[in-house]
Amino acid sequence: MGAGVELTVDPDDPTPPYEQLRRQLSDLIGAGRLAENHRLPPVRQLAGDLGLAVGTVARAYRELEQAGQLVSRRGAGTRVAARGPGTRDPLAQLADELVARARALGYDDDQIAGSVQGAVRRRRGD
Repeated sequence: MGAGVELTVDPDDPTPPYEQLRRQLSDLIGAGRLAENHRLPPVRQLAGDLGLAVGTVARAYRELEQAGQLVSRRGAGTRVAARGPGTRDPLAQLADELVARARALGYDDDQIAGSVQGAVRRRRGD
């Protein structure tokens, strides 16, 4: 991936491989270790490098696109999205990560939303 960035997937980790990859890339982007417009390897290449199925890498990239961290364009590849004003809302990023992690653990959207609402109600008295 360049710039001393190494991605790994731990087969013994109960977290699904796509989520391990998504989280690592998200953290690298958030920390600025993958700069704006940095071109990521093609899905097939990264899948081969990591010993993963193409669909696993494609899912990680797709979720990062939905979160606004990556942009994919035919002919231009997949790149780190620009960080214009308002594009990196930290609360939205936390929410995206929470939803992705909870889904990876098997919770559905109603359970996730209910749990967040419950946490907000419990914290109102803080």
